[in-house]
Amino acid sequence: MVVINVRRSTMVRPAEPTPRRQLWNSNLDLVVPRFHTPSVYFYRPDGSADFFDAAVMRDALARALVPFYPMAGRLGRDEDGRIEIYCNGQGVLFVEADTDASVDDFGDFAPTMELKQLIPKVDYTDDISAFPLLVLQHHVADGFSGLHFINSWSDVARGVGIAVQPFIDRTLLRARDPPTPSFPHVEYQPAPPMKNAPPATTSPPINPVKAAGAAATAVSIFKLTRVQLNLLKSKAAPGGAYSTYALLAAHVWRCVCVARDLPPDQPTKMYIATDGRQRLRPKLPEGYFGNVIFTATPMALAGEVAAAVGGAAQAAGRIQEALTRMDSEYLWSALDYLEMQPDLGALVRGAHTFRCPNIGLTSWVRLPIHDADFGWGRPVFMGPGGIAYEGLAFVLPSPTGDGSLSLAISLQPDHMHKFQKLIYDI
Repeated sequence: MVVINVRRSTMVRPAEPTPRRQLWNSNLDLVVPRFHTPSVYFYRPDGSADFFDAAVMRDALARALVPFYPMAGRLGRDEDGRIEIYCNGQGVLFVEADTDASVDDFGDFAPTMELKQLIPKVDYTDDISAFPLLVLQHHVADGFSGLHFINSWSDVARGVGIAVQPFIDRTLLRARDPPTPSFPHVEYQPAPPMKNAPPATTSPPINPVKAAGAAATAVSIFKLTRVQLNLLKSKAAPGGAYSTYALLAAHVWRCVCVARDLPPDQPTKMYIATDGRQRLRPKLPEGYFGNVIFTATPMALAGEVAAAVGGAAQAAGRIQEALTRMDSEYLWSALDYLEMQPDLGALVRGAHTFRCPNIGLTSWVRLPIHDADFGWGRPVFMGPGGIAYEGLAFVLPSPTGDGSLSLAISLQPDHMHKFQKLIYDI
């Protein structure tokens, strides 16, 4: 059991006056889960006397919050009850703590409860106006924007200027007037339930942390080497022209279906987080700060995905088809579709979305997750500090650039026992 000793907690405010405004949130900002996205960075000492000097980090944070001023705000609601960001400069909670544990004590950095001890706790029973917006509150930023902030913070700590200034205006993702969705958008339809299972509520939980802990889960991380990934590609059906990501996602989907022992006629849905920044036209400004995450949702019967012969290829085809469909026309249609929904809160994903028989997959492979150098070198590991829901998984790049990928996933314990054998059966 790792013992964490909190030495000091400080509310760090922007170093200079910042705009006081209420920041409108796009529909994409409102359909994300209402909780913080925990991530952890591990660094090895570089031998310097000022290794991870808290004063340096605190001062750099205050200066980084000037251009990234929404991070120092709080969530609130407008007169219609729509969630927005009150840019009020209240600040970011900066916690200094120590432990006798070493980096090696955390093994493969699987986002288990032990790792979660490193994350400051937030009481989600409080009013939303009490939530600090960093660790990273998902309404404020997606992974790309969150890393833009953290990497800029580290640049400031090293005395380097911020390379790309944040663009603080989310009205660029306002739905068209009038909204004209042209696709059915299955990604926002209810997740298929287990056949013959008792009816379950599809309402998003008020307290996501409590809901996530309602059922026992096991969390593990699995490393797939470049050799194993190449083997996966070599076994793909000839002429398929599938991407490495589609093949890996298909392999994971197949392994999960088999581990869960799903009946062949069980519908299963995969939720793939898809960044719209390079897909939308007109293009967003380079430093757009907010959520631009859409969702590709291939569906299939478990028997099709889990088939020993051809299952992975069929799944890869469904995945690639769903990802290819995510062009600008489809994404604008999605924004319009959301605009026409009477209650966006009903579309917020949670435990009811990703649990058996479904799966959620988020890739951080193309994100600059290892670029946060505060002056003492790059991290030896960066990844999720916890996985909130059963059936949710993350794909992580290697910090050494050796071509390997790691999969962090949460499953029911008996399913995980089977999955850990299946994932390496390539």
